[in-house]
Amino acid sequence: MRHGKKHNHLGRTTSHRKAMLANMASSLIKHKRISTTLAKAKALRVYVEPIITKSKNDTTHSRRIVFSYLQDKDTVTELFRDVAAKVANRPGGYTRIIKLNNRLGDNAEMALIELVDYNEVYGANEAAAEKKTTRRGKSKVKKDDAPAPVAKEEVTPEAPATEEAEPEA
Repeated sequence: MRHGKKHNHLGRTTSHRKAMLANMASSLIKHKRISTTLAKAKALRVYVEPIITKSKNDTTHSRRIVFSYLQDKDTVTELFRDVAAKVANRPGGYTRIIKLNNRLGDNAEMALIELVDYNEVYGANEAAAEKKTTRRGKSKVKKDDAPAPVAKEEVTPEAPATEEAEPEA
């Protein structure tokens, strides 16, 4: 049973777990994506998303709080300068976890965790999806407007043309 189990301990002591998550969060902020086990990726998401939310408010107090979690001056600077600017109007969900193949050595479930705003591949797909919806909307409008008047016009001229042709002959 998992009564009162708030987070995954990952088989480590508290100090080791905090140090590991701080190092992984620093690597994620520096490199924008890292590959790790699925359990660690899920634990890292819970750890790093509130830190990124804190970075939106660039004050001395929030910088000190973030530094207390990350313990790396360069990472904090990059977080507040670059990452915070990119995620400024995103209300949450700054990371994406993508499952990978199991690790060969011990068959552990592997995952790729990345910052959502730094992936250009998915950004291009979203732009293409928007274009497709725009095209569909235009084609629906054309179908609604064009066929009804054209069909009536085509039927109307054909009937008088045949009647006129018969009396003339």
